[in-house]
Amino acid sequence: MERALESLKVVLPEGGVEETLRLVRGYVSDARFYLEKGDCETSIACSSYAEGLLDALRFLGRVTFEWPSVPSRRKRVLVGGVFDLLHPGHIYFLRRASELGNVYVVVARDKTVIDTKGRQPLFSEEERLEMLKALKFVSDAFLGDYPPNFANALRRVKPDIVFLGADQGGLLPIVEKAVQEAGLNVEIKVLDKRLNDYSSTKYKSLLL
Repeated sequence: MERALESLKVVLPEGGVEETLRLVRGYVSDARFYLEKGDCETSIACSSYAEGLLDALRFLGRVTFEWPSVPSRRKRVLVGGVFDLLHPGHIYFLRRASELGNVYVVVARDKTVIDTKGRQPLFSEEERLEMLKALKFVSDAFLGDYPPNFANALRRVKPDIVFLGADQGGLLPIVEKAVQEAGLNVEIKVLDKRLNDYSSTKYKSLLL
């Protein structure tokens, strides 16, 4: 609606056109207000009123405008990891993933970290989850299963792409098996290179 108004031109200003356009802009403003409040139903209703008025004005030959084309759906990109002690390497990885589409992160549970790395993570699973959710490159993040079951994460997100870090190449057979188990058509990509030599383990050693 906002983009349609930007392209609007008044052809015949008489017949209450300006008053009708004032109502249209008011409905669009209300739609934005309710959308930002999370009230999608009221937002859609306000947009519908505005759309009907605009279409009526165009039908009567009072205005011209163009409805914007509907953009194609952005791809869903699933990534996973521990993400303990976030560092520039993690940010680089997530930014590269976001270039492929909307990023969804499955976060390893504390018990999984203990099983695989032999130690407790510096930050708890809930803390790591909240840090990831706060990043602008992340559309959503959620805790994985224990024991790990990547197929469940695939079923939840239904991604177009699984994006692995440059140091996660060893997980490729596991991911391929999980994709087959989930019965999905998913492209698997691996980050070509890491950003310098950033590592959570390296920074933890400096803190201890």
